[in-house]
Amino acid sequence: VEDPIEFVHQSKKCLINQREVHRDTHGFNEALRSALREDPDIILVGEMRDLETIRLALTAAETGHLVFGTLHTTSAAKTIDRVIDVFPAEEKDMVRAMLSESLQAVISQTLLKKNGGGRVAAHEIMIGIPAIRNLIRENKVAQMYSAIQTGANHGMTTLDQSLKGLVARGVISPQTARTAAKQPESFL
Repeated sequence: VEDPIEFVHQSKKCLINQREVHRDTHGFNEALRSALREDPDIILVGEMRDLETIRLALTAAETGHLVFGTLHTTSAAKTIDRVIDVFPAEEKDMVRAMLSESLQAVISQTLLKKNGGGRVAAHEIMIGIPAIRNLIRENKVAQMYSAIQTGANHGMTTLDQSLKGLVARGVISPQTARTAAKQPESFL
Protein backbone atom coordinates (compact mmCIF):
# COMPACT_ATOMS: atom_id res chain seq x y z
CA VAL A 1 0.00 0.00 0.00
CA GLU A 2 1.69 3.19 -1.16
CA ASP A 3 0.93 6.83 -1.95
CA PRO A 4 2.09 6.86 -4.74
CA ILE A 5 3.54 3.51 -5.85
CA GLU A 6 7.24 4.27 -6.24
CA PHE A 7 8.42 0.97 -7.72
CA VAL A 8 6.35 -1.65 -9.53
CA HIS A 9 7.38 -5.10 -8.30
CA GLN A 10 7.21 -7.97 -10.78
CA SER A 11 5.65 -11.25 -9.66
CA LYS A 12 8.38 -13.84 -10.28
CA LYS A 13 8.01 -16.63 -7.74
CA CYS A 14 5.20 -15.07 -5.77
CA LEU A 15 2.04 -13.04 -6.17
CA ILE A 16 2.46 -9.33 -5.49
CA ASN A 17 -0.57 -7.11 -5.11
CA GLN A 18 0.25 -3.40 -4.95
CA ARG A 19 -2.35 -0.77 -4.12
CA GLU A 20 -2.05 2.95 -4.59
CA VAL A 21 -3.95 5.23 -2.24
CA HIS A 22 -6.51 7.40 -4.10
CA ARG A 23 -6.27 5.21 -7.22
CA ASP A 24 -7.02 1.70 -5.93
CA THR A 25 -8.25 2.54 -2.44
CA HIS A 26 -9.46 5.49 -0.37
CA GLY A 27 -6.77 5.24 2.31
CA PHE A 28 -4.08 3.17 3.99
CA ASN A 29 -6.41 1.74 6.61
CA GLU A 30 -8.99 0.62 4.03
CA ALA A 31 -6.27 -0.99 1.90
CA LEU A 32 -4.75 -2.72 4.92
CA ARG A 33 -8.13 -4.07 6.02
CA SER A 34 -8.70 -5.38 2.49
CA ALA A 35 -5.21 -6.89 2.29
CA LEU A 36 -5.75 -8.83 5.52
CA ARG A 37 -8.74 -10.57 3.93
CA GLU A 38 -6.44 -11.90 1.19
CA ASP A 39 -4.21 -13.85 3.65
CA PRO A 40 -0.89 -12.20 2.72
CA ASP A 41 2.50 -13.32 4.03
CA ILE A 42 4.06 -9.84 3.85
CA ILE A 43 2.42 -6.42 4.03
CA LEU A 44 4.10 -3.10 3.22
CA VAL A 45 2.32 -0.01 4.54
CA GLY A 46 3.80 3.01 2.76
CA GLU A 47 2.97 5.39 5.60
CA MET A 48 1.56 4.69 9.03
CA ARG A 49 0.05 8.09 9.81
CA ASP A 50 -3.10 7.46 11.80
CA LEU A 51 -4.40 5.41 14.71
CA GLU A 52 -6.46 2.97 12.65
CA THR A 53 -3.64 2.17 10.20
CA ILE A 54 -1.16 1.61 13.03
CA ARG A 55 -3.69 -0.50 14.94
CA LEU A 56 -4.32 -2.68 11.87
CA ALA A 57 -0.58 -3.03 11.20
CA LEU A 58 0.03 -4.15 14.81
CA THR A 59 -2.86 -6.62 14.60
CA ALA A 60 -1.47 -8.00 11.34
CA ALA A 61 1.98 -8.42 12.91
CA GLU A 62 0.49 -10.11 15.97
CA THR A 63 -1.36 -12.59 13.77
CA GLY A 64 1.85 -13.72 12.08
CA HIS A 65 2.16 -11.42 9.09
CA LEU A 66 5.47 -9.76 8.33
CA VAL A 67 4.60 -6.05 8.27
CA PHE A 68 6.88 -3.31 6.97
CA GLY A 69 5.81 0.27 7.58
CA THR A 70 7.24 3.74 7.26
CA LEU A 71 6.99 6.58 9.74
CA HIS A 72 8.56 10.03 9.55
CA THR A 73 10.76 10.02 12.66
CA THR A 74 14.40 10.82 13.37
CA SER A 75 15.44 7.79 15.43
CA ALA A 76 14.46 4.25 16.34
CA ALA A 77 13.35 5.34 19.82
CA LYS A 78 11.20 8.13 18.37
CA THR A 79 9.59 5.57 16.07
CA ILE A 80 8.53 3.53 19.11
CA ASP A 81 7.24 6.69 20.80
CA ARG A 82 5.27 7.70 17.69
CA VAL A 83 3.56 4.32 17.40
CA ILE A 84 2.57 4.29 21.07
CA ASP A 85 1.63 7.98 21.25
CA VAL A 86 -1.13 7.74 18.63
CA PHE A 87 -3.13 5.51 20.98
CA PRO A 88 -5.37 6.81 23.79
CA ALA A 89 -3.82 6.74 27.29
CA GLU A 90 -5.91 3.76 28.40
CA GLU A 91 -4.51 1.62 25.53
CA LYS A 92 -0.81 2.52 25.77
CA ASP A 93 0.20 -0.33 28.12
CA MET A 94 -1.54 -2.86 25.88
CA VAL A 95 0.13 -1.38 22.78
CA ARG A 96 3.55 -1.50 24.46
CA ALA A 97 2.96 -5.19 25.18
CA MET A 98 1.81 -5.86 21.60
CA LEU A 99 4.74 -3.98 20.11
CA SER A 100 7.27 -5.63 22.42
CA GLU A 101 6.07 -9.06 21.27
CA SER A 102 5.87 -8.43 17.54
CA LEU A 103 8.62 -5.91 16.75
CA GLN A 104 11.51 -7.40 14.78
CA ALA A 105 13.50 -4.28 13.89
CA VAL A 106 13.42 -0.53 13.38
CA ILE A 107 15.66 1.04 10.76
CA SER A 108 15.85 4.81 10.79
CA GLN A 109 17.66 6.58 7.98
CA THR A 110 18.85 10.08 7.22
CA LEU A 111 19.92 11.11 3.72
CA LEU A 112 23.10 13.19 3.65
CA LYS A 113 25.18 14.95 1.00
CA LYS A 114 28.08 12.81 -0.16
CA ASN A 115 31.56 14.15 -0.82
CA GLY A 116 31.72 14.63 -4.58
CA GLY A 117 27.95 14.91 -5.06
CA GLY A 118 24.93 12.73 -4.60
CA ARG A 119 23.39 11.42 -1.39
CA VAL A 120 24.03 8.56 1.01
CA ALA A 121 21.92 7.12 3.81
CA ALA A 122 23.15 6.98 7.39
CA HIS A 123 21.26 4.37 9.42
CA GLU A 124 20.22 3.68 12.96
CA ILE A 125 19.32 0.01 13.38
CA MET A 126 17.50 -1.41 16.38
CA ILE A 127 16.81 -5.15 16.57
CA GLY A 128 13.98 -6.56 18.67
CA ILE A 129 16.19 -8.50 21.08
CA PRO A 130 14.88 -9.30 24.60
CA ALA A 131 16.54 -6.21 26.13
CA ILE A 132 14.83 -3.90 23.62
CA ARG A 133 11.50 -5.70 24.04
CA ASN A 134 11.72 -5.19 27.83
CA LEU A 135 12.49 -1.48 27.40
CA ILE A 136 9.41 -1.10 25.19
CA ARG A 137 7.18 -3.04 27.59
CA GLU A 138 8.45 -1.10 30.62
CA ASN A 139 8.17 2.31 28.88
CA LYS A 140 11.90 2.96 29.13
CA VAL A 141 12.34 4.31 25.61
CA ALA A 142 14.95 6.82 26.83
CA GLN A 143 17.31 3.89 27.56
CA MET A 144 17.10 2.48 24.03
CA TYR A 145 19.97 4.58 22.69
CA SER A 146 22.46 2.99 25.09
CA ALA A 147 21.06 -0.49 24.33
CA ILE A 148 21.55 0.17 20.61
CA GLN A 149 25.07 1.53 21.27
CA THR A 150 26.13 -1.70 22.94
CA GLY A 151 24.21 -4.03 20.62
CA ALA A 152 26.62 -4.23 17.68
CA ASN A 153 26.93 -8.01 18.11
CA HIS A 154 23.17 -8.21 17.40
CA GLY A 155 23.43 -6.03 14.28
CA MET A 156 22.46 -2.77 15.96
CA THR A 157 24.07 0.59 15.28
CA THR A 158 23.34 4.14 16.35
CA LEU A 159 23.10 6.98 13.87
CA ASP A 160 26.36 8.42 15.25
CA GLN A 161 28.15 5.08 14.77
CA SER A 162 26.90 4.97 11.18
CA LEU A 163 28.05 8.56 10.63
CA LYS A 164 31.52 7.75 12.02
CA GLY A 165 31.81 4.90 9.53
CA LEU A 166 30.82 7.15 6.63
CA VAL A 167 33.37 9.79 7.71
CA ALA A 168 36.11 7.15 8.15
CA ARG A 169 35.47 5.85 4.61
CA GLY A 170 35.54 9.41 3.22
CA VAL A 171 31.93 9.23 2.02
CA ILE A 172 30.81 12.33 3.98
CA SER A 173 32.64 15.20 5.63
CA PRO A 174 32.91 15.59 9.41
CA GLN A 175 30.87 18.80 9.06
CA THR A 176 28.03 16.91 7.38
CA ALA A 177 28.17 14.26 10.09
CA ARG A 178 28.09 16.92 12.82
CA THR A 179 24.87 18.45 11.46
CA ALA A 180 23.08 15.07 11.54
CA ALA A 181 24.61 13.63 14.73
CA LYS A 182 22.81 13.09 18.04
CA GLN A 183 26.10 13.97 19.76
CA PRO A 184 27.69 16.53 17.38
CA GLU A 185 30.63 17.19 19.73
CA SER A 186 32.07 13.79 18.79
CA PHE A 187 32.67 15.08 15.24
CA LEU A 188 34.84 18.11 16.11
